[in-house]
Amino acid sequence: MRKKLNLTEGIYPMPVLMVASYNEDGSVDVMNAAWGTMQERGTVALNLTESHKTVQNIKARGAFTVSIADAAHVAEADYFGVVSGNKEPHKFEKSGLTAEKSALVDAPIIAEFPLCMECKFIEYQDNDYGVGVIGEVVNITADERVMVGDKVDMSLVNAIAFDPYTHGYYRVAERVGEAFKDGLKLK
Repeated sequence: MRKKLNLTEGIYPMPVLMVASYNEDGSVDVMNAAWGTMQERGTVALNLTESHKTVQNIKARGAFTVSIADAAHVAEADYFGVVSGNKEPHKFEKSGLTAEKSALVDAPIIAEFPLCMECKFIEYQDNDYGVGVIGEVVNITADERVMVGDKVDMSLVNAIAFDPYTHGYYRVAERVGEAFKDGLKLK
């Protein structure tokens, strides 16, 4: 038997993405965004409203970065979601994290997060079903601590996911299958 639930975002897991940009004074701004995905290979789509300081910065600077949040930094990731850059201009400094400037786009890379996509802003979609910020991924970097040889080991990333049903964060770490292989057993 199935039970009817209240309407919510409904898809689990939702990624916990740290979207970073520079403010007009050059300081770092970061926001937590669960509504984001790859639109296609090399294109990021973030469902963000224009009222976010980060979106204003992205449009002004033409660039942003998207980092994958990890379990070691869940408090900082959550902080970036509950505190607005419109109200707290020094929110990044208060997090205790560090940033370096991307060599390819006018946006910061947050050093503590294990994976980072550096993006060039393409457009802002503003209609009933638009997704907000669209960006072209021009570079992806990973901290060496999450690499095994020349590949990222997602169990070392300890990425976190947002649960929209209970408003919890969960670690996404255990590999349970082989993509593009396991399903072939049913052919």
